[in-house]
Amino acid sequence: MTEKDIQDLKNIIDNRAIRTVFQPIISLRDGEVLGHEALSRITYDCSIMDMETLLALAGQYNCLWDLEQLCRTRAFEAAFRFMIPPYNKKLFINVNPNVLHDESFQTGLTREYLNQYHISSSNIIFEITERNIIKDIDSFIATVNHYKSQSYKIAIDDAGAGYSGLNLISDVNPNYIKLDMKLTRDIHSDGLKAALVKGMVELSKISDISLIAEGIETEQEMETLIGLGVQYGQGFFIQYPDAEVKDTHPSLIKRIKDLNLKKNNDLLNGIFNTPIENLCTRTSTIPPTELIPSVYDMFRHNPDWFGLCVIEDNVPVGIVTKESLAIKLSGQYGFALYQNKPISHLMDRNFLSVDCKTPVNIVSSAAMARESDKLYDFIVVKRDDEYLGTVTIRDLLKKTTELEVAAAKHLNPLSGLPGNLVIEHRLQQCVNSGNYSVAYLDIDNFKAYNDVYGFENGDLILKLLSSIIVRNICDDEFVGHIGGDDFVIIVRSRVEADYFRNIVVEFENEVLRFYNQEDIEKGYIIARNRRNEVEKFPLITLTAVSVNDRNQHFKDVFDLTETLASLKKSKKLRNQGIL
Repeated sequence: MTEKDIQDLKNIIDNRAIRTVFQPIISLRDGEVLGHEALSRITYDCSIMDMETLLALAGQYNCLWDLEQLCRTRAFEAAFRFMIPPYNKKLFINVNPNVLHDESFQTGLTREYLNQYHISSSNIIFEITERNIIKDIDSFIATVNHYKSQSYKIAIDDAGAGYSGLNLISDVNPNYIKLDMKLTRDIHSDGLKAALVKGMVELSKISDISLIAEGIETEQEMETLIGLGVQYGQGFFIQYPDAEVKDTHPSLIKRIKDLNLKKNNDLLNGIFNTPIENLCTRTSTIPPTELIPSVYDMFRHNPDWFGLCVIEDNVPVGIVTKESLAIKLSGQYGFALYQNKPISHLMDRNFLSVDCKTPVNIVSSAAMARESDKLYDFIVVKRDDEYLGTVTIRDLLKKTTELEVAAAKHLNPLSGLPGNLVIEHRLQQCVNSGNYSVAYLDIDNFKAYNDVYGFENGDLILKLLSSIIVRNICDDEFVGHIGGDDFVIIVRSRVEADYFRNIVVEFENEVLRFYNQEDIEKGYIIARNRRNEVEKFPLITLTAVSVNDRNQHFKDVFDLTETLASLKKSKKLRNQGIL
């Protein structure tokens, strides 16, 4: 560093030649602003062009505290000036970890200091960059815990940029992890980056740490991050840093909501519609003119090969498996018989080939339906009738098992309808996007029926109701099975309770088939109530209540479901003549 650089550093600090710009950090679920990162910019005309160089220089000449104090003060002043007090978003402040436990820092950043800017300590997030080497880790962790106890939050910045990030995350247990922009860049076309971020998403789920993807510059990057489940994002595609705080553009909010809607719609569809191309591997191929001894040598020198696809003009015309070739060449005259003949003489022309978009479960069914001698042959995958790759039975069965496990997690095992996880996703979509109706259906006197007729018959009634609902809803409507005798229907428009009347009428007529004639004529059954007293219970009926957002706004899913539960309870009491 030159004498001029040192003088420039001194002038910047003395003249407070720093201004603050803000870049929003938004939810990648609904576009709402979580907070703003305060970014410092140099206003002094000098050779020092960027803040990273300035900070390094300040650290070298022991005035890092002064510079960081200046940047922090400027950020609070700007937040107070440009944002309507009290500032109720999160304010992300970059802090060098070696300054954090400096006594001057701790005495300088007090609640009284923040109060003059109308900023709560719970809205301050210290961004600690992974790139900075922490000299005294024990003191640093003690300081972090001290600030956490005062409601400050911690973010690990540039995660993925350094080499000790996992240790730092483990030691600090931050509230946020900011994924370095190198991980974000071109993530839509980089499978390794996507896999790394997916692992971080799983970590965030079990550790209650939110992820923020930095440096989002394209819609493809944002869409991929949404698909992976990253909670928050920032970058030029969302909004450039600006001295004035601006609202997120409505078109971006709509796009984020649409992408989440697509993602959640794909939650179930992905279980059954995963294309076979996801499992496809481009393995070695041979032309039909390849001599048989040459093919044999290929297998001998590549013991891991399971087979080869025979290609002519990039179109699959046959397959050769290692086992079948070995059998045909075995015996006293095997090699001599085929010594100078092409592989077209021995290849299997009757092989299973599928288009790359064919769902995995359909391919699995086709593979298992083959003759026993071909049951374990690999499958050829094509795109526009040309060779794309192959899939082994091992990989196919592994993926099929994964899909079955996923289906078990998301579907009610009795009705086969989506369960609570998917229902919650769909209800959240409704609350986020508006223009919807939700119906809650509950079978009356179902417990008494189970007690008298048995659970097997009770299960048949649940299956009856689920089939009636499915028959009566449109393709773009959703039905879910909460559990027991409770069902939900979601309609993507505003309808009234009469819209579901046909389901009630059809069910109450059909359910009579599950009673004996004597009980139908009496109109009731005798069973013990919850107090173990003998009581007459009416025959099964169906209570259906619904809400929409025409005249009512629900702040969240809990508010919506609480309203439905209250409506259901009131209607049941009215039906019993209590209200």
